[in-house]
Amino acid sequence: MATATLLGQLTFFAIQFFQADDAADFQNLGKLLLVGFVVAVGAGIAFTIIRLKLREKKPRSAEFISISEFKSKQ
Repeated sequence: MATATLLGQLTFFAIQFFQADDAADFQNLGKLLLVGFVVAVGAGIAFTIIRLKLREKKPRSAEFISISEFKSKQ
């Protein structure tokens, strides 16, 4: 939940930053696209790192659980 809130805040700030300009002509569009791409990549990396850290704290249980009796060779 905290990750979604953080990403929402980053998105809000990015929108506010881009709306601060009065008008965007073709010369500024390249810069805006580059900044948007960098923000998107940064958000993706941050999301992945946070998700991996949470996975380390709480490892997944085994996906397959056998209820049959184990028979050893004698």
